[in-house]
Amino acid sequence: MNLKDYFESIRYFGKYQLGDRVTGVYKGVRWVGSVGNDRIINEQQGPTVTIHLDLPFKVKDEVHKHILIVKPKDIKRLISYDE
Repeated sequence: MNLKDYFESIRYFGKYQLGDRVTGVYKGVRWVGSVGNDRIINEQQGPTVTIHLDLPFKVKDEVHKHILIVKPKDIKRLISYDE
């Protein structure tokens, strides 16, 4: 096994691609947005997905203006807006 094969066998392959439309719920607020990045920074934190939100929202005193970082298990692909 060469180094290329080794690193391909242990690397994280993201579930979502740049621009995929996704939806989810964050602290009781439903949101819709586009995937910016699906990556793994370190093993302790695990994989995360950066979401570019369509509309900003506010939960108590916490305002999310444009970007939300969530776990891949907390989102699902948006197929239609009727869901």
